[in-house]
Amino acid sequence: MNKTAIVAGATGLIGRELVRQLKQDAACGRVIALVRSRTDWEGGQPEELVTDWSEAQLEPLLRDKLPGADVYCALGTTIRKAGSKEQFRRVDLEYPLTLGRLACAHGASRLLVVSSTGADSSSRFFYSRVKGEMEEALRALGLPELHFFRPSLLLGQRKNDHRPGEKFAEAVSGAMPFLFRGPLQRYKPIQAAAVARGMIRAALREHGGEQVWESERIAELSR
Repeated sequence: MNKTAIVAGATGLIGRELVRQLKQDAACGRVIALVRSRTDWEGGQPEELVTDWSEAQLEPLLRDKLPGADVYCALGTTIRKAGSKEQFRRVDLEYPLTLGRLACAHGASRLLVVSSTGADSSSRFFYSRVKGEMEEALRALGLPELHFFRPSLLLGQRKNDHRPGEKFAEAVSGAMPFLFRGPLQRYKPIQAAAVARGMIRAALREHGGEQVWESERIAELSR
């Protein structure tokens, strides 16, 4: 099929998995990673585009690559790592919106975005509220196909980013899986590799319109 896949947030936990799996996907002829700086990759080097995430700089880099492309957005940080709420909003809301505008303007086939369980623009929790605002802003663009993936706590080996809460959740979910049944199933921790696999499979199905994938649906899709 020789599809083009563009991955934003390519050096993060889900982004690296997306690049790795897309490189192995026979349907994908070209993998483009949007990065802040040149990166060493395991399992094959994708095409890299170095960007500062300003729209004026990113648009000329992407405009001839976006028509018909599958655009994967795995951008995300934490307030601790970002350094401030303002910088967190920039990474988790403004950058995805920049990518969405360009995808819409230049004829991308679909945009697939990592959001979060509990995303809600009216949430009293800052993290969930920003994720909800991001979803609403992208929805307003009128993309031909838009997917929101809302994984629960992510599991996997992060590079240079220690998150003890994730390690604790992994231990609890392994020792007491019965805790995550029924209505609580969506809160069961999920492997980043499974999220990436689900995103790629969703793109192949060509749903059209908007799809929201809660964590339990992502798990089913990735099996």
